Amino acid sequence: MLINRNMRLVAHVIKKYQGTDYEMEDLLSVGMIGLIKAVNTFNLEKGSRLATYAAKCVENEILMLFRANKKYSKEVSIYDPIGTDKDGETVSLLDVLEVDGKEALDEVILKQDVKQLYDAYEQNLNDTEKTVIRLRYGLFGSKEYTQREIAGVLGISRSYVSRIEKKAIEKLRNEFMLDFER
Repeated sequence: MLINRNMRLVAHVIKKYQGTDYEMEDLLSVGMIGLIKAVNTFNLEKGSRLATYAAKCVENEILMLFRANKKYSKEVSIYDPIGTDKDGETVSLLDVLEVDGKEALDEVILKQDVKQLYDAYEQNLNDTEKTVIRLRYGLFGSKEYTQREIAGVLGISRSYVSRIEKKAIEKLRNEFMLDFER
C-alpha cells in the first residue's frame, strides 16, 4: 500500500533527469526499485517522513544507474554513426578512418593480436624460451639472430635452440588460439 501511494513521488523525482540519455520508462523502473528499498528499510523512529526518505532513496538509485553506466560512456565503437554524408547516408567512424593505406579495422585487429601475443609470451614461456623467442624474432627492439648465433650466446647446441623455439611457438599458438576461441 505504501508503494502504491508513493508512486507519484517517483515520477516527481525522475522529472529532473528528463534530459539524460535514458528513457523515462527506464528511470521510472529504477526509481521504483529505490521506492521499494525505501519502504523496506524505512524506520519511523529516526524521525523523518517516509516521503523525504523515499525521495532520497529514489534519487540514489538513479545516480547509481548513472555511475554504473559512466564507465562505459567513454568507450567508442568504430561502428558508431558520426553523421551523414551529402546523400543522407549514415557515416560511421570506420568509413572515414584509414591508417597508412590499411583499413582502420585491420590495424585495430593487428594491434589486438600483437598485444595478445605479447601477453601470451609473458605468461606462458619460461625464461629460456623467452630469451630464444626474443632473440630469434627481434622482439622488444633487439636484433634478430640465427639459431646458431643464439646457441653461441646461450652455450647450447643449435638443435636444442631449434627444439626450444618450436616448443615455445607451440605454446604461443595454443594460447593465442584459446584467446581466439573465447
